[in-house]
Amino acid sequence: MNQNMMNQSVALLVSLFVFGSCTTNGQHSEQQMQQAAENYQNFCAGCHGNNLERFEDKEWMYGDDNAAIIHSITYGQDEMGMPAFEATFSEDEISALADYVKKGLPEDKESLKPALSANQVVESEEQKFIVDTVVSGLGVPWGLEFLPNGDLLIAERSAKLYRFTNYELQEITGLPEIMVKGQGGLMDLELHPNYEENGWLYLSYSGYADDNKDEGCTNVMRARLDGNQLVDQEVIFNGFPDSNRGQHWGCKLEFDKDGYLFFGIGDRGNRDVNPQTLTNHSGKIHRIYDDGSIPEDNPFIDTPNAQPSIYSYGHRNPQGTCMHPETGEIWETEHGPRGGDELNLIKPGLNYGWPVISYGINYDGTSFTDITEKEGMEQPIIYWDPSIAPCGTTFVKGDRYENWKNNILVGSLRFMYVERVVLDGNTVTHQEKLLEGIGRVRNVEMSPDGYVYVAIENPGKIVRLIPVP
Repeated sequence: MNQNMMNQSVALLVSLFVFGSCTTNGQHSEQQMQQAAENYQNFCAGCHGNNLERFEDKEWMYGDDNAAIIHSITYGQDEMGMPAFEATFSEDEISALADYVKKGLPEDKESLKPALSANQVVESEEQKFIVDTVVSGLGVPWGLEFLPNGDLLIAERSAKLYRFTNYELQEITGLPEIMVKGQGGLMDLELHPNYEENGWLYLSYSGYADDNKDEGCTNVMRARLDGNQLVDQEVIFNGFPDSNRGQHWGCKLEFDKDGYLFFGIGDRGNRDVNPQTLTNHSGKIHRIYDDGSIPEDNPFIDTPNAQPSIYSYGHRNPQGTCMHPETGEIWETEHGPRGGDELNLIKPGLNYGWPVISYGINYDGTSFTDITEKEGMEQPIIYWDPSIAPCGTTFVKGDRYENWKNNILVGSLRFMYVERVVLDGNTVTHQEKLLEGIGRVRNVEMSPDGYVYVAIENPGKIVRLIPVP
């Protein structure tokens, strides 16, 4: 689980539940509240933010009734990916935790805002740069893509697609029907490698099931732009199984140097079935041709009952998919549970182990596996513990950032920074935190003219890193 599921479920439960018998009177000892703060950091901060910043604009933060919060913490909301903590905490601990969530926001709300200011020169270990705000006024910007004329396309999770041109946001119409639920919505964007010849734009999104509007799965569509309207829409991939759960949709798009389209789909919250089963699309990395057809050398194309688009399996929730600019290899970042986020080098036909092996545990502190290694299952290149909630990922290309060339940049939702990962071949030799405190980083992309762009959510904006000699 990652991003905003837990706070969304709490907000939803405010309107759905009346749980008066557990309403707290708000009177807890200093020791109880200190323990609640520790419990929050250990069990909740990964989704809600270390400073409760994901709750800052919620109406239920005001008033005296903690009933809905208590109910949500106690019983969870499986549909939204919110785990139950009934077996983890006592009633008193849950009551204190609800009070902490309700009252724990810092009085100085400025502390919840990004720590870096415009035109401030940032001096990292290898590069000086200025953070330049390009676009503001967004919600959760997910996909970024640059048109040949320099216009920036922005996919909002709320099922909005924008063109940013001449310092103006223009909405693009013609999107498919999108299921905006939990972590789902409009996700990534990718231009065809020969876009200037064929005009194909690719979009990933959470789509509704044909016969049940309460369920959906991850789809990929291609379309062309006619001004600010999508035309010639073709759904080229329709994932299954459908699910009514709102988590682990994937789905970053990446064309490799040979013109294959790669993308990942998460396990959709069905941990114990989907990732290790080749008969469905969930918990997998997929490879298809640009029209949705299947490459003849995909690793499972001749395996009975296997989905032929599968390239690798045993994944939890792939978020960043990117190609090494020199080797052409596909790298991927993936959300673990509580701990165990991964950076993987994707190879055909391999099993990446989820959930049989993992460096993480359940959100309630219990264990679901006792092993981190097993023959026939791949180890991550690196893993993060505690979870950083890695999202958009890219390689640094070009010569503008000479000392970062071919480094990987990984956005962290939880800890609100960009991590720079240095490689020597396929070995990570160094890691550095950039832009600490900038906000929840949803995506990192390279522009055609060689600048690093970073998408930040709630309040949403796009910034550009301008290198300083």
